[in-house]
Amino acid sequence: MHVLVTGAAGSIGRTVCVGLAQHGHRVRALDRAGAPDALTPVVEQWQIGDCLDPAAVAGAVAGVDAVVHLAGNPSEAGLASSLESHVYTTARLLDAMLSHGTSRIIYASSNHAVGRTRREGLLGNDAQPRPDTFYGVAKVAAEALLQLYADRYGLSTFALRIGSFLDRPDTRRALSTWLSPADCVRMVEACLTTPAAGHTVLYGISANTRGWWDLGPGRAIGYIPADDAEDFSDQVAARPDDDAEAAVVGGPMAGNALERPAFDPTPGDPT
Repeated sequence: MHVLVTGAAGSIGRTVCVGLAQHGHRVRALDRAGAPDALTPVVEQWQIGDCLDPAAVAGAVAGVDAVVHLAGNPSEAGLASSLESHVYTTARLLDAMLSHGTSRIIYASSNHAVGRTRREGLLGNDAQPRPDTFYGVAKVAAEALLQLYADRYGLSTFALRIGSFLDRPDTRRALSTWLSPADCVRMVEACLTTPAAGHTVLYGISANTRGWWDLGPGRAIGYIPADDAEDFSDQVAARPDDDAEAAVVGGPMAGNALERPAFDPTPGDPT
């Protein structure tokens, strides 16, 4: 399969590019940064450009079978720039996919789309959106956009509500939310190869013994995680913030530290 990976220079992007190449896929990349040396052997074509640029997106999408959309600001920002980074970029890709006959997109959503949900039992993919930040709001909106294009145009769309993508868990919360690099590749590969159509939401975590989220929707499309954060539990020290971080699924981002007005001007945000 010929796959476009956006945000390929990021931490998840680098992992996914290598993993897809190892699975025999042809990988094309779109990123605002140049190709890291480690990706030169595995990416057939590296295009420098912005996912907000329609010409760059059209050139990147032309000829591919699927898109893995990982580009976007991974941190909290103002509302306008968050929507631009996560929703507008997704819309550019979706429109280009329609123009070029590409029918499948895998999107890096986030657990912060439901981050204000209190941790009470296993959380399913049908949970009501409860974003904890403007970042989370943008992820909710991007998921809704994917649903629209699946319903209206028959695209196969996948929203991966990623937990804590780390080499190994480093906090008590991460023992529940960890997504290992190897399982991340397994998840994307499952989304690329499943015959499932329509819009699918799944939680991007490993098979964690302490996991908070239902892995059933992922398993239904062939995502069988193999790693468990519990293997590292004896290496994770207790901290004073552990209980507060575990009260709601969004952890620290669901606290008060990131509260800000929607239109508070910050560098890069319109007033």
